[in-house]
Amino acid sequence: MKLDSLSNKVLITGINGFTGVHLERYLSENGFNVYGTVVDTPKFRNHFQCDITHKTEIKNVISNIKPDYVIHIAAISFVGESNASLIYNVNVMGTENILQALLDENISPKKIIVVSSATVYGNQGKEILDESMCPKPVNHYGISKLAMEHMSANYFKHFDIIITRPFNYTGVGQAEHFLIPKIVNHFRDKKDTIELGNIDVQREFNDVRYVCSIYSRLLLSDIKSEIINIASNRGVKLLDVIDQMNALAGYNIKVAVNPAFVRKDEIKSLTGSTEKLTSILGEVEQKVFLETLEDMYKV
Repeated sequence: MKLDSLSNKVLITGINGFTGVHLERYLSENGFNVYGTVVDTPKFRNHFQCDITHKTEIKNVISNIKPDYVIHIAAISFVGESNASLIYNVNVMGTENILQALLDENISPKKIIVVSSATVYGNQGKEILDESMCPKPVNHYGISKLAMEHMSANYFKHFDIIITRPFNYTGVGQAEHFLIPKIVNHFRDKKDTIELGNIDVQREFNDVRYVCSIYSRLLLSDIKSEIINIASNRGVKLLDVIDQMNALAGYNIKVAVNPAFVRKDEIKSLTGSTEKLTSILGEVEQKVFLETLEDMYKV
């Protein structure tokens, strides 16, 4: 499907976050007219100050922009966030405020992507997680995202909505409290030791640009009222990340397990089935993980 240059306004909530920055660049380069919400004072004319937990603020933004597409990525996205009330208020009620504002303003975008998380699966005892599995979230973040999914499904009858479950991804600009940037920054700073939590884990560490390309293609797809993994089924062991960084940096770092970083309900293996995604979009290529590490290390 070709992009109609006369009706290509896309609203990205949380546009100044890690994903939003990359997504704005990607969509702009691919013909979209991009707008976004930020919590703090906006630095660009196409960004609007808005706290999505305040109904009036998001309604004003939506009324002003009248978006043709919406990608809702604004969220409390750090699993270790200690303020549970904030997690639920932003992730659940903030999402409802957006969808209800669209309904109240009688604005029906061609596509709405609501971003959930692969953490809703919890510990399934399976190596590959697919959309047919019953979610079993084990922390407030995952539970809030599952609640958001159920709430968003109530709007399927009103809008063309896709709910996505991204698996782990990373790239240049991701905050250091996330795992891969933490590791890369330790090597860049020539640290002798790195303290980690659970080291016997395997995750997808996809490239953020891979995720952006999928979102762009989903906006123009005919799919609606579906939940879709944003995954690659490419698992990477944490200690293999350390080995690759040892090679890139030219020295070996010592890994120490800090009990304070060990999560009680850590999900040991989290990789996603791409069967449904591929059936919709076909194959989506991305860089090998070492190239992503190189981009982050040499920035």
